[in-house]
Parts: sequence; structure tokens; C-alpha cells
Amino acid sequence: MSTMKAAVFVAPGRIEIQEKAIPDVGPNDALLRITTTTICGTDVHILKGEYPVAPGLTVGHEPVGIIEKLGSNVTGYQEGQRVIAGAICPSFTSYACQDGFPSQDGGYLTASGTCACHGYKATGGWRFGNIIDGTQAEYVLVPDAQANLAPVPDALTDEQVLMCPDIMSTGFKGAENGDIKIGDTVVIFAQGPIGLCATAGAKLRGAATIIAVDGVDERLEISRQMGADVTLNFKKVDVVDEIMKLTAGRGVDVSIEALGTQATFEQALRVLKPGGTLSSLGVYSQDLTIPVSAFAAGLGDHKIVTALCPGGKERMRRLLKIVESGRVNLEALVTHEYKLDDIVEAYDLFANQRDGVLKIAIKP
Repeated sequence: MSTMKAAVFVAPGRIEIQEKAIPDVGPNDALLRITTTTICGTDVHILKGEYPVAPGLTVGHEPVGIIEKLGSNVTGYQEGQRVIAGAICPSFTSYACQDGFPSQDGGYLTASGTCACHGYKATGGWRFGNIIDGTQAEYVLVPDAQANLAPVPDALTDEQVLMCPDIMSTGFKGAENGDIKIGDTVVIFAQGPIGLCATAGAKLRGAATIIAVDGVDERLEISRQMGADVTLNFKKVDVVDEIMKLTAGRGVDVSIEALGTQATFEQALRVLKPGGTLSSLGVYSQDLTIPVSAFAAGLGDHKIVTALCPGGKERMRRLLKIVESGRVNLEALVTHEYKLDDIVEAYDLFANQRDGVLKIAIKP
């Protein structure tokens, strides 16, 4: 067999299944046979034309699979081994990586002249479904496989580890960037898959009070499973007023913004204590405005931190250990399952947020 099925971006509003050649394997690559992947909110931005990618690109960036073929330079792995790779797959050779920012690694683009900044390129570590063919296919080529493949423990199902490549890694990074301390009060705005993982991450970091905000009661119920102590439906209450009451006017230690809108960003800032941290995970499609009153005219010792999903095999190993330990269970986030052949229907469900969808397991 020399061809495979793949979900391909054709034009804004149109992703379709096409036949593509199975990729050739270079010396530093690995070819994975996909067993499960999923659709991300970023993929919907691509579908709508809000994030530009090249026509003909295979989309998707969250792989669980089996090593079909290894490049000659890749050691420590075996063909037939079950693995994941992070949605972000840095080379770990660039200046950006060695400076501690591997997610921003564009070192692989330097030779082409696309990245002339010693490997520093914002979002450069995101290759699958952005720069190279992605994971919504029967096979995917993993670049720099030595640095990016992580073995999956035999006892774990695909559904248990499906959040690790992106959603879990991103959500946890929101909690980590907030530098949550034992006893902190934390609020997470939006309880989609990333926000739910941020809620779970806040619990693991030792927050004493976790407040979850969303407009869907069913998601707020799941957020309690993830560790939320207080849930607020913004359609029913004034969220800023309620949070200030809950904190006796002090404000929260950490706000995590997990949607990417002006409204949620501004609310996250307004409930922040002086000296608090706003950890931003949202993907913003429009300019943000920072209200002077919420920002204390720039004099409130506030910290605003942004993030891109961390990748690499050590990050994946740590997340897999958390799942294996039973300290977090994210299976509730996988609400639907579709065959790859039916992915257009799955996109329609996910993009329109019907039927309580959170994440969809896509099976080739």
C-alpha cells in the first residue's frame, strides 16, 4: 500500500478526505500508524479560514499510534511500539530550545530562509497540521522522532492518553505559568477541554479554592470532577461581582483565561488581586484592549503570561505518568467517536458545539 486517507484543508469552510502518498521516512523521522486522533479548536480556526495554512495540508496535531517505520538515526524505539508525540514537536537543537522556549523553535526553517532569527519563531514548534502534514490521517510522519516520541504504558487506553499531546499539556501549562502555590485561590475562565485540564492542573498544583466559569451547566458539572470547588455560570450571575464576594474583595491569586476573547480576558484581569498572575491560554483572533481601571493604570504589580503547548518526549512522559498514577482522569472529555471517513460530519458537530461535545476520538 502506497497511499492513505487523510483529512485535507481545501479552502476556508472545506476539509475533505483525500488519498495521499504515505510519507517517506528520513533518517531522523518515524512513521506512525494512527490508532486515535482528535479535532482541536485550532483545527476549527483553520477550517473557518481564521488561521491560514496551505491548501492540501493534512490537518490535526494530536497523535496516538504505533511505530510503522523508524529512520536510521532513531534509537531507543522499536517498530510496532505504541507511542504518542506532542502536538508541538521541537527539534531541541535551536537557540530558542536551548534558551528554554522549545515551543517557539523555528530552527528547522532556518536553512530555507523562512526563519533567520537563530531559530526564534513564535509558534515555530507547532508543525503538525500547520507547517507539515498532520495527524488526521491513517499515517503521520513525526520529525525529530528521537526528541518527540513517548512510549504509552500498556495498561492505558488510547482514550486515556488522547489529551496528553495537546489539551492536557496546554491546560497544565496554564496552571504552571500561574505559579500556583499551595493555598491559592484560582479562577479558570471557560471550561472547554483546555479549561477543564487547567482546572485539573490547578488542583494538582495545590490550589485551595478553584473557581470555574462557563456558560454551560454540563461543562461546569464536569469541572467539579476535575477539581473545581465553585462553579459560576456567566449567563446567570455577574461573574466579577461573585468572585470579588467570594474573595472578600481581595481578588484571586491566579486567573487562567482559556477561551481567547476580550470579555474573558478582561474579566480575568478584573478579578485579579494586586500582585496576581493572569495566565493566558486563549487563541485570540482580534486585538485586545486592557482597561486602565482593571490594570491599575499599570501600577498593580500584575503579571500577564502567555503560553504555547509544551511538547517533547519528556513533557509527554510526565503527563503519561500522571494519567498512569490515577491522579487525573480525563476520559470524561472524550464524548464522541467517529471514523476518519466521517470526519467532515465530526467537524460539523465539533465546530457547532452540539450534543454536549467536548473531544471526539477519530479512529482510522
